[in-house]
Amino acid sequence: MKTAVEWLVQQLRNGKEFNDELIQQAKEMEREQLCYFYVKGAEAEINNPYVTNIEFYNKTFKSK
Repeated sequence: MKTAVEWLVQQLRNGKEFNDELIQQAKEMEREQLCYFYVKGAEAEINNPYVTNIEFYNKTFKSK
């Protein structure tokens, strides 16, 4: 899974114009990822109280 920042950088490198629409898409992606991360982090903690949010983040975003 790419972070919103990684997605935005990729769009810019692929020649997309830096404009308000692109910024809004990145912000929406970030919002969705934060919500996903919050829910999944809580689930992971319930299932395994020894898993930290940092470990969950690293497993989700740093694996690729």
